[in-house]
Amino acid sequence: MKLALLAGAGLVALAVAWWVWRTQGGELKPLVDQVLAQVRAMGAGMFFLLMALLPAAGCPISVFTLTAGPVFAPSLGMPVVLLLVWVSIAFNLALTYWLSRYALRPWLARLCGWLGYKLPEVPAADHRGLVILVRVTPGPPYVLQSYLLGLAGIPFGTYFFISWVISSSYACAFVLFGDALMQGRGRTALVAVSLFVALTVAVQFLRRHYRQRPPQP
Repeated sequence: MKLALLAGAGLVALAVAWWVWRTQGGELKPLVDQVLAQVRAMGAGMFFLLMALLPAAGCPISVFTLTAGPVFAPSLGMPVVLLLVWVSIAFNLALTYWLSRYALRPWLARLCGWLGYKLPEVPAADHRGLVILVRVTPGPPYVLQSYLLGLAGIPFGTYFFISWVISSSYACAFVLFGDALMQGRGRTALVAVSLFVALTVAVQFLRRHYRQRPPQP
């Protein structure tokens, strides 16, 4: 609960700071507008293709979710933008799973052995709980979460469905929040903050539940 309150307070503070900056004609606004114009000139196809690929190499996914709304919602509409975000996340999840489970697994196994670690072995009964626990635990970057789950040998269906639901829900909140800030829509920003807080509370309950569960034999 404390984490949810802190997250909500942080987003509200960011929204207030952004509103003050916009109304006072911040010096960085022309630069921000120029960057967004260049992203818009890239085209939606290239933007969402990069969103599907680059997070697998460590690029923060928030770079895309915070800019997708203000750049492409005016021309494509917010429902289409959200759909493209969800599709991009789905593709990225599948890509990172394939890389960690198959393509890079021998190299990663040797690296772990060289560092003195062994690849995790998770009982089948704990697969779903592990995916939820990894996805809702704050700290590890999105790409690291995906690679860890792939290395753990989680079945693709379990890994993909749970990861996609959780990641897409957060992405939706960030897309709406980024668009609201850039457009100066305070009410929409508050809705996005409320959604983010609700998600944070929900995942904290899930995290507490699965941390308290005894391991399955």
